[in-house]
Amino acid sequence: MMFERIAPEQHDTLDGVPEPAENPHLVGHGPAAAMLLSAYRAGKLPHAIILTGPVGIGKATLAFHLAYQLLKYPHHRNCPETLDSPDPNSGLYRQIASGAHPGVLHLTRPGNEKTKGFKSVVTVDEIRKVSRFLSMTSHDGGYRVVIVDPADDMNTNAANALLKNLEEPPARTLFVLIVHAPGRLLPTIRSRCQTVRLTPLDERDLMAAFAGAEQAMPDSADERAALVARSGGSVRNAILLTQYGGLEIADALDQVVTGGRTNITAAHKLADAVAGRDGSIRFDIFNRRALDLLADTASEAASHSDLSRAKALSDAWHEAQNAISETETYNLDKKQHVLTMIDRLNAAMRM
Repeated sequence: MMFERIAPEQHDTLDGVPEPAENPHLVGHGPAAAMLLSAYRAGKLPHAIILTGPVGIGKATLAFHLAYQLLKYPHHRNCPETLDSPDPNSGLYRQIASGAHPGVLHLTRPGNEKTKGFKSVVTVDEIRKVSRFLSMTSHDGGYRVVIVDPADDMNTNAANALLKNLEEPPARTLFVLIVHAPGRLLPTIRSRCQTVRLTPLDERDLMAAFAGAEQAMPDSADERAALVARSGGSVRNAILLTQYGGLEIADALDQVVTGGRTNITAAHKLADAVAGRDGSIRFDIFNRRALDLLADTASEAASHSDLSRAKALSDAWHEAQNAISETETYNLDKKQHVLTMIDRLNAAMRM
């Protein structure tokens, strides 16, 4: 049974998969939720928190569930000890999910009128909405919640603008920054927030979240094991791997870059598969796998005390990340990017 989408489409929306704002199911992260609720019940909830962890493990879903809780129970002493699951039939749920609730401001990558897609960063114009949002009196004296998702997508001007809002926020205001890579945030922003680290989902929770998103499990035990191993505890990764050809893309890239000399025919076949006009998700899967290969190889080198190789691979990771960002920002040729990335990976693996 397909759900009814009521949340605005985002830069990373997947067909048939609920956005965090409209997802009534939070799987895992019980300790983090309990800690935040305990702080709220005691009247000691910080004004700004960073929810950090890998992509696709439920950070933004937890943020929206927390917002739902604060708005449902505006008097902290009446708040229960556990998070309520949002009721899809309630007005509060529908207002938050659709972006219409006056107490919740969700900031993410805005649309790009030129490309009809989305911009590659959270812009300063988006962050300027915070000041206008906080200047309005809360309609019931309750909390106002600002969710920046992901905050590590902010450009420098946007980050500096957010910093000003974090310095002296009004009472009963909560900032929730969704962060995949904390090192990309300004240290001054990190210092003004309480960091809550969320861990990847274990196998049981991953399978539960996968089923909750109404996704079909692989038939064979070997395929399910490969899915768990490759997804890294991320339900989003699991969906991409199974529904968007992610396993095949990852296998193809692994074969191209681990076989010694580059197979030119295989490289071009892979580039054609992931760089088509309608292949933005497959292109993203390719890039994520490329970065994972570099990161995993660097970690392996470090574990064997080969620090010079680990450093070189780390530098290659940053160069690859910059190449991905430039390709997205300037709408560069995707096939050429893929072929260049394969060459970069082959060179890195031979270090």
